[in-house]
Amino acid sequence: MLDHRQKRLQMEPLKLNDMPPSSETLDTLEFRRVVCKGVFYYERSIYIGPRSRSISGVTENGYYVITPLMPIPGDADSVQSPVLVNRGWVPRSWRDKSFEVSQDGEKSSSTDVVPVQQNERSWWGLFRSKKQKAVEAQAPAITYVEVIGVVRGSEKPSVFVPPNDPNSGQWFYVDVPAIAVACGLPKDTLLIEDINENVNPSNPYPVPKDINALIRSSVMPQDHLNYTLTWYSLSAAVTFMAFKRLKPKNSRR
Repeated sequence: MLDHRQKRLQMEPLKLNDMPPSSETLDTLEFRRVVCKGVFYYERSIYIGPRSRSISGVTENGYYVITPLMPIPGDADSVQSPVLVNRGWVPRSWRDKSFEVSQDGEKSSSTDVVPVQQNERSWWGLFRSKKQKAVEAQAPAITYVEVIGVVRGSEKPSVFVPPNDPNSGQWFYVDVPAIAVACGLPKDTLLIEDINENVNPSNPYPVPKDINALIRSSVMPQDHLNYTLTWYSLSAAVTFMAFKRLKPKNSRR
């Protein structure tokens, strides 16, 4: 499995637009590097976590941030339908600040937004409101981005991971179809995990995943064996000590 990932990650990146959409796209492309161009819809970002990250030997809790990447109208090189992008890890303070900005924006523009269902034919309508259309000429330029990443699927949570609660915005693991629906996108929307290492020092977050972390398993097979042996040894030791302590002593007469 690890060799399979490594070989795929070493291949030349594919342009996502060159791949015809189908139900087999995920199986065909998972762990293949792809290039896609578009514009991030930051207001629809989803935070997955908490997820820990070690920084200079200190473990800090944070989140993965997943944001829709939308098509650029009239640009044949951009994605032709939205994709989800796992942009990387952010600290809790970064997420909390983005929530505050998002809530302030909702309060100021909630009466002007055009419902998505009323927008005909174009995903671009997700970005636009009545006020935006009226002052379109004065609006700041939208920043287009090019993402280099790998196609990923949903995570398989263990029995200890709580269920996601989309209604309250609590996401503990990556469920791609559910996240897509929460963002107002089709359930079969692809998820791209950003692996671009060109992090801006002045704006270091989100931190994309290191490509080497994709090559190896989150827990290597040898680690599984080591953990198993360790826990069995500890269990045996604890059982022996408990037996010795609880065993009744023969009383002398």
